[in-house]
Amino acid sequence: MPEPAKKTVSAFSKKPKTQEAEEGSCVVFEAETEKSEAKVKWQCNSKDIASGNKYAITAAGNKHSLTIKDITVEDANVYAVIAGGSKVKFELRVVSKPEVPAEAPAGETGKADQGSVPPPAASTQGETSAAKPDAQPAEDAHPPDTRQDLTGLFTEKPQCGEVTVGENITFVAKVNAESLLKKPSVKWFKGKWMDLASKSGKHLQLKETYDRNTKVYTFEMQIIAAKPNFAGGYRCEVSSKDKFDSCNFELVVHEARATEGLDIRAAFRRTSEGGKKRSGTATSSTDGKDDSGELDFSALLKKRESIKPAHMNTDPDLDVWNILSHAPPSEYEKIAFQYGITDLRGMLKRLKKMKKEEKKSEAFLKKLDPAYQVLKGHKIKLGVEVANEDVEVKWFKNGQEIQKSGSKYIFESVGNMRYLTINHCSLADDAAYTCVIGEEKCTTELFVKEPPVTIVKNLEDQMVMKGERVELECEVSEEGANVKWEKDGVELTRDESLKYRFKKDGCKHVLIINEATKEDGGHYKVKTNGGESVAELLVQEKELEIYQSIADLTVKAKDQAVFKCEVSDENVKGTWYKNGVEVKPNARTNISHIGRIHKLTIDEVKPEDEGDYTFVPDGYAFNLSAKLNFLEVKIDFVPRQDPPKIHLDCMGRTSDSTIIVVAGNKLRLDVPITGDPAPTVIWTKGEKASSVKPGGEEKAGHSACWTLNDGEVITEGDGRVHVESTKGHCIFTIEGAERQDEGIYSVVVRNPAGEDTADISVKVVDVPDPPQAPKILSVGEDSCIVQWEPPLFNGGDPIIGYVVERKKLRSYRWMRLNFDPYPETTFEAKRMIEGMPYEMRVYAVNSIGMSHHSPASQPFVPVAPTSEPIGLHVEDISDTSITLKWRAPERIGAAKLEGYGVEYCKEGTDEWIPAIQGLTERPSMTIKNLTTGDKLLFRVRAYNMAGPSSPAVLAQPVTIREIMQRPKIWLPRNLRQTLIKKVGENVNVLIPFQGKPRPKITWSKDGQPLDPSIASVRNSDFDSIFFIRKTERKHSGQYDLKVQIENVEDTAKITLQIVDLPGPPEALKIADVWGFNVALEWKQPKDNGNCEITGYTVQKADKKTMEWFTVHDHYRRTHCVVSDLIMGNEYIFRVFSINLVGLSPEPLTTKDSVFIQKSGIDYKSPTFREHDFSEAPKFTHPLVNRSIIAGYNATLSCAVRGIPKPKVTWYKNKMDISNEAKYRMLSKQGILTLEIRKPCPFDGGVYMCKAVNDKGEDVVECKLEVRPQIAKEEKKEASK
Repeated sequence: MPEPAKKTVSAFSKKPKTQEAEEGSCVVFEAETEKSEAKVKWQCNSKDIASGNKYAITAAGNKHSLTIKDITVEDANVYAVIAGGSKVKFELRVVSKPEVPAEAPAGETGKADQGSVPPPAASTQGETSAAKPDAQPAEDAHPPDTRQDLTGLFTEKPQCGEVTVGENITFVAKVNAESLLKKPSVKWFKGKWMDLASKSGKHLQLKETYDRNTKVYTFEMQIIAAKPNFAGGYRCEVSSKDKFDSCNFELVVHEARATEGLDIRAAFRRTSEGGKKRSGTATSSTDGKDDSGELDFSALLKKRESIKPAHMNTDPDLDVWNILSHAPPSEYEKIAFQYGITDLRGMLKRLKKMKKEEKKSEAFLKKLDPAYQVLKGHKIKLGVEVANEDVEVKWFKNGQEIQKSGSKYIFESVGNMRYLTINHCSLADDAAYTCVIGEEKCTTELFVKEPPVTIVKNLEDQMVMKGERVELECEVSEEGANVKWEKDGVELTRDESLKYRFKKDGCKHVLIINEATKEDGGHYKVKTNGGESVAELLVQEKELEIYQSIADLTVKAKDQAVFKCEVSDENVKGTWYKNGVEVKPNARTNISHIGRIHKLTIDEVKPEDEGDYTFVPDGYAFNLSAKLNFLEVKIDFVPRQDPPKIHLDCMGRTSDSTIIVVAGNKLRLDVPITGDPAPTVIWTKGEKASSVKPGGEEKAGHSACWTLNDGEVITEGDGRVHVESTKGHCIFTIEGAERQDEGIYSVVVRNPAGEDTADISVKVVDVPDPPQAPKILSVGEDSCIVQWEPPLFNGGDPIIGYVVERKKLRSYRWMRLNFDPYPETTFEAKRMIEGMPYEMRVYAVNSIGMSHHSPASQPFVPVAPTSEPIGLHVEDISDTSITLKWRAPERIGAAKLEGYGVEYCKEGTDEWIPAIQGLTERPSMTIKNLTTGDKLLFRVRAYNMAGPSSPAVLAQPVTIREIMQRPKIWLPRNLRQTLIKKVGENVNVLIPFQGKPRPKITWSKDGQPLDPSIASVRNSDFDSIFFIRKTERKHSGQYDLKVQIENVEDTAKITLQIVDLPGPPEALKIADVWGFNVALEWKQPKDNGNCEITGYTVQKADKKTMEWFTVHDHYRRTHCVVSDLIMGNEYIFRVFSINLVGLSPEPLTTKDSVFIQKSGIDYKSPTFREHDFSEAPKFTHPLVNRSIIAGYNATLSCAVRGIPKPKVTWYKNKMDISNEAKYRMLSKQGILTLEIRKPCPFDGGVYMCKAVNDKGEDVVECKLEVRPQIAKEEKKEASK
């Protein structure tokens, strides 16, 4: 059940109301908003309205109005006004101008009222007359309807409606034809298949209009004077070329409220109130207007007529069920009206359930099944079997005959079968199909099932900043498919704040989140009827990073001071302050913002510019501060000889100080010095200044030295190093500081008056090296524990923490799992999808920044251990072993089950011992080599990638001791009767038994021990196998099996019968001959094949042709009479024996023959002149020239006719070859064949066939070419 929509605060203080206006007039809708600056938008049928000739839109403060001019019928639509997230709908109802009717007599007033136009209560939206025209419109709880859910052809679908009996209702469907190639066609249906196009008339009207401006087709279905049986489900289908859409809606018809008593005074109403009565408004009889107008007698007559049927035909002796069961369906409504049946539909449903005797169809031998189902895009074949092979059938779809056109429908007639094949089934083929033969028909329903929609492209995990736009995109297998979006298991819908938007583009579906917030983070799922995809969205708070902070400055008068800082977001603005007062730009002060860099420039610095300067970024609760120091140059008298002096003022004003610089930045050491004359400056790295000797001599071991005298660099150790000197300053600069630049830098200043030294310690800090590749310690159902080693180098600054990222194996997008540095080297990652492979990587973070990412971990799959195995029990037990069985766990999870681990321990101890090394894949195990008498506990655990499951443990310890079991043979049912086998077949019998300890098994035949040469036996602990590889007659007999344990035994017997073909009958003789009949007698055969003789086969043969014909088959007696013999023929007879195996190999034939003759009749053959059929030989098919390959047999064939049969002679090169062994001549039915065996090249030549008889001769010849074989080596060379 969907959650109720949350009530939100409306943006409107006054809302527009539904109004009614006449054609040609003007109407004004007014609205007032809570805020005067609110933006208001007007819509008509969900489309925006702009000011023009038709519409006038005005706004004055918080008052807004919409004026519609020259109203027409097309303006009767649903309008809306939108402000912020609030939307209010209202209607404009247009009534036509009233026509001045001619005066009618007072008695015809009722008729005029009956023919009046229905009131506007039946709206185009399917609403009933219960809605008042001036009703206050309810504000929608939904956002502005952009109609994105109407992905088909409809721009407006018909809505469900309710109506009272006798009233009217209209359903409206609208289709936008801008993107259609041809005009759309609409069909209206009631129920599943009833097409309402043929039902148009008194109670149903279908209309169609087209607006050329908006290119919208409007289709209306109007139900007039609704009846109770009009209630039910309806469907509207629209199609245009290859596009199709449908919509279902319901109509509820309410019964008219019955009047319990008739108030005669209330019935006599004035005609002026009649319209109100029919429009649904009730007027009290105490109203002062009762005395005005004329009395309406028709209302009284109507009311009395409506009461009359309830009292008619109430005779209790009438059986309505009997009347309905014998009446045709067309009379059901009439009977219901006559006998006052209100629930006709319910009675008809019960009537269907009543048993009726079904008449056997005379036209159909096999009818259609009640229903068929086929996948969309496939084909289906419907078939019926008819009684008359020549009859023609007709096929109907939803009552309309299917015509033979195109390849959509294929009609077939094969014998008595009639087939209808439907190719490329679509949703339009989901219908009722009927096969009609004359007056008889059979019907079936075809259900077209759409194939499941699968997800082709899955959702991708995303991490965004707060306030950014998010688009989650997936791709499905079918265009226009419906999908469902969920967030953390809750379905997403459009809400009033337009938080979520759903976009469809062909197969692509996009979920759009505007201005993501922290609450939008979570798991998003898209579902289809054939799959689902999950992705995680992480929303990160925006944190402004400082790439470069402002630094303290010391400048002299007339110099330029520049404060510069760089932040991570180029869109962030800020304000500069001096001593807490905002700095305004002027002639000397310039403020600039270019990209991420903010600058404050002060030209010609004055003493009053000295102070604390602060930069505050807008929207963030921190600032950047620096100090501007003004250096005042004082001119004092200095003696000519002034010893040099280094003035360092940092780190507590100590000369030995440490300066920290970030790798890649510029290292600048600005040292103030004094001395006259100008001193020589020597910079060294790697040793203290005290080790630098005068005169340029240096101690061995230092790494670099730079000397500057009178402004010129004397020595330079590196191209990145610059040493310069200004009046009163010595500047040492290294461009792009590196790790090796770290160390102690010494500066020595000398002049003739003396020297001074200072040591400066420089530390270069950098981002740390990336950590080692992380390792996955363990995985869970939706989590894992990852561990990594710290980086080898921390960048010269302590590691603050680590940042962990993950991604799906086949994805390219990494997602950050923690936004604040994590201090440990073991991290638990959660909220993953079970069964999805992932990778992890780690960044190290210090105060300088974040390192490069580590190598990705090995792919892993979050899985949970399975549930415990179920049904653990003891299957068998002996003195040293036990057999356990169990069933697979109920929940295995996404990972494959690797096997089971079985353990046991002695009672009273906690030491579990594995039964075997490794795992077993079978759900059973036999544990051997156990100690007799021990009490052991057993447990079984299932293992998968995640590890072992919780164990399944036997409830009680088991004592290892064999339990005595009486022997019992379980003889199979088929062996309890005689086992019959044919000679030569094999016998393989398995007989199970039980008994512990292992019983002794003994086989015997006919009371004697079984000879191993007769049969073989294999015994196990639970069964015995008896087999004979090839049976003989001697193997027949009774076999006994005895199973014995000590003095207890059980026995079973098997009777084996080996059967063979019988021998022939004996003593066959002709007992009597009379007329055309012969009586035969014989005796049973000596050898019956070890089974009963089931009959005999008697055959006869004419001595002229000796062709045998069966007279009796499976004849059971040993004597018979052969009738219908032909006079003048001489016959012999034979008899076969038949048993279970078959006929006897040899028959028994009569020694004497029988001549059939009839005494008293002398047959004289007529005399006639015999026709001379003789003719000379003639070849009807000549020889054909042939080319053959040597070594392969070849044949030459021709056909000849001639009477008498001609003599044939073959010639080669005109030489007779009849007696040569190389050639073989064949002749059959006039077909002559010459076969040449393995011909060689010398067998080529001209072959001739000559046919000769008394009437003449004929000759035919051909040429034969024999080609030599090509050797394999020659073939290879030819191919090369």
